[in-house]
Amino acid sequence: MENYKNLIKILKTKKSRWLISGVAGFIGSNLLETLLSFDQEVVGIDNFATGHKNNLSEIESQITPSQWKNFTFINADIRDLEACQTACNNIDYVLHQAALGSVPRSIMNPIATNATNIDGFLNMLVAARDNKVQSFTYAASSSTYGDHPALPKIEDNIGKPLSPYAITKYVNELYADIFFDTYNFSSIGLRYFNVFGKRQDPNGAYAAVIPKWIGAMIHKEKIQINGDGETSRDFCYIDNVVQANLLAATSDLKSQNQIYNVAVGERTSLNQLFVYLQNTLKSNGVDYSFDPIYQDFRPGDVRHSQADINKAKSLLSYEPSHNILQGIEKIIPWYVAK
Repeated sequence: MENYKNLIKILKTKKSRWLISGVAGFIGSNLLETLLSFDQEVVGIDNFATGHKNNLSEIESQITPSQWKNFTFINADIRDLEACQTACNNIDYVLHQAALGSVPRSIMNPIATNATNIDGFLNMLVAARDNKVQSFTYAASSSTYGDHPALPKIEDNIGKPLSPYAITKYVNELYADIFFDTYNFSSIGLRYFNVFGKRQDPNGAYAAVIPKWIGAMIHKEKIQINGDGETSRDFCYIDNVVQANLLAATSDLKSQNQIYNVAVGERTSLNQLFVYLQNTLKSNGVDYSFDPIYQDFRPGDVRHSQADINKAKSLLSYEPSHNILQGIEKIIPWYVAK
């Protein structure tokens, strides 16, 4: 953590210009809050397809007026190349988070997923290259590992994608690699493993499991588990992801043009997750007494996922600050209050 602490000290004394795509979303808004708290200048682009205006409003209410003045918002779609070019103008660091997430959504509507995640990604790459930004860091995905059975997941060993979403995130990595070979434009891809934290939407058909279950438990609704509950994931708290993005964006050239796992390096089953949430909610005044309902496995899901984070530790000096229990303890009060 020492390198990240030193980076924070530098950021607090040296102002740069950052672009966050998908700034009104879960991860984008947490990156925005952190950078503004360090007195950085931030441009954000979002079309509110999955992001929310109230995420931005919450940040405005929690920082100083002078810090909020450092934020410029562009209401636009990354499928619009001209909008991407405008957003990238005079930018030092790009943090590309905009995407249509969710494996089930991609199965239901592969065309929309492809348009945002591939066409939009390519627009952002071109705009960043044309505007000669210092670095381009993008949200990759652990879904890229597909059906590769080995655990933990190591960056160089991937399998066959299991969903349209996984294909789009793999194509992002291929495009990023080609842009280095063809245009000498470097980037860093961060393969996120099941990120969770405040401002993650608990509502809708494609809500991630942790906010969805927390919302259901608070409202005393039944929890449904896909499969037998022994499916496992490497759940990663949002502060770890913010750390990885800032370290990647400001890393030296030898760390560029690489893919890194961003996770904790642990596995938690859905059954374990249910107990963790139930116990933590109880300690926050919410008593949930229903048993979960088990149903069929979900198409496109991998059975187990766990990251090897040694590469990120070695080349980015990444050190997770929170494991799953520490992260849950941080977010439960936020969801209860909301």
